[in-house]
Amino acid sequence: QVQLVESGGGLVQAGGSQRLSCAASGSIFHINVMDWYRQAPGKQREWVAAAFTSGSTTYVNSVEGRFTISRDNAKNSVYLQMNDLKPEETGLYCCRAQIIVLNEGSRTRDFWGPGTQVTVSS
Repeated sequence: QVQLVESGGGLVQAGGSQRLSCAASGSIFHINVMDWYRQAPGKQREWVAAAFTSGSTTYVNSVEGRFTISRDNAKNSVYLQMNDLKPEETGLYCCRAQIIVLNEGSRTRDFWGPGTQVTVSS
């Protein structure tokens, strides 16, 4: 019904940059917020950043000033530009979208992508 697919992960050296993309498709009426989360090996999933339909954004303190989240509402997509990456930021990066599905009134549901692996080498 609705699918999210991430791309852009890979191997990068510490201090380097990477840009992640996430595209939502399917029976979408409206997307409220799109987030990025990450999960390092052996650790709990951590929220990284959010982008709202209004254009406002918010970040976890640890990435403030280094990461930039942006949205393209026409393409139902969200991006995460990551600069000055650190080895401890290695993990699976997933996007989440809070979506109003067509023909479901005003009810919102959360959809997740499978994630894209980011590995930061020291």
